[in-house]
Amino acid sequence: QVQVFESGGGLVQAGDSLRLSCTASRRFFSSAVIAWFRQAPGKEREFVAMRRWSRDSSKYADSVKDRFTISTDKADNTVNLQMNSMKPEDTAVYYCAHGSSFSASASDYFVWGQGTQVTVSS
Repeated sequence: QVQVFESGGGLVQAGDSLRLSCTASRRFFSSAVIAWFRQAPGKEREFVAMRRWSRDSSKYADSVKDRFTISTDKADNTVNLQMNSMKPEDTAVYYCAHGSSFSASASDYFVWGQGTQVTVSS
């Protein structure tokens, strides 16, 4: 079972950019799906973005589409989330998740990182 770890969170101003990384303890399976979810205080965890590890197939939540980009770095067993034009509404703990189904449902993922805090000031 692969383990994942998020990094790159921090405090930024609205309009700024931030890059999150999800690193794996070992190589991802070829069929792996990696997704980003986020959870703000008092709110449910919500889907942000996902993609297949071995194929350039991705999906984004409407709230981040055209602002966020998910990509892979095969050499480092890493999935990145480039976040541009950030908004205060993006403030949340961001989680990386690993699964095998191309799904935006958190219940379909079986490995989760500990999360990294992202705060966007106005």
